[in-house]
Amino acid sequence: MILITGANGQLGQTFRSLISNRQAIFKGRELDITNFELVEDFVSKHSVAAIINTAAYTAVDLAETESALAFHINSFGARNLALISQKFEIPLIHISTDYIFDGTNHRPYVESDVPNPISTYGKSKLEGEVAVLELAHSAYIIRTSWLYSGYAKNFLTNITRLALERDSLSIVADQIGTPTYAQDLAEAILELLPNLEAGTKQILHYSNQGVASWYDFAYEIINLHNIDCKLTPIPAIAYPTPAARPYYSILDKTLISSLLQSPIPHWKDSLTRHIKAE
Repeated sequence: MILITGANGQLGQTFRSLISNRQAIFKGRELDITNFELVEDFVSKHSVAAIINTAAYTAVDLAETESALAFHINSFGARNLALISQKFEIPLIHISTDYIFDGTNHRPYVESDVPNPISTYGKSKLEGEVAVLELAHSAYIIRTSWLYSGYAKNFLTNITRLALERDSLSIVADQIGTPTYAQDLAEAILELLPNLEAGTKQILHYSNQGVASWYDFAYEIINLHNIDCKLTPIPAIAYPTPAARPYYSILDKTLISSLLQSPIPHWKDSLTRHIKAE
């Protein structure tokens, strides 16, 4: 049985759509990953063979004023799950982020590049990575970027709503990354999990293929939905936010591609597939 934490978030809900309750136990906030004794007791009483940790504090801007909470969940919570992995000798898959990089690269980031987060959120997620690498029995840390789905709040759902409400939108065009369809990520994780060997701890990068700005992403969303809304590209400096964001956070997928049977889809293809299925 797989324990999936953070089951009410967009990735957690995506897993719910892909696997049944006979294969996984889905737990949201009622299984507080910052409470070691609670998680230890739960795992000891259930036939948990692996943990997929999708639980996280992901409010990037709010983390600047709620830093203690961000670190408590993203760092301490990850540490607890790593210790559970170690105690019960079970594999852990932990989701991390492109925001552990500062965005000053001019080529896609590989797993061995030195992190340098420029936001509280990124720093808290990096601490979680360090704890998992140090303490877990076996683990994949999977860094991803610009995650979207039909669940919860994300760029896709926000842009769709705003475009329907307004005649025009201004979208940042000089921050570059890759949108990632949550279903593609979840399917990749389920393929990787059975192959995680005992004692192995490895960082992997997964996003869809291709490159986009937030403007490019928004344009495709509006175009595929056939919404009449004018988009204006703007520089990030014209849209100041409490948290700094990397200007460039393309992730190199060479390593994870070698472990997967199917090629990673291009972000435009996955977005089209999702919107056509809505």
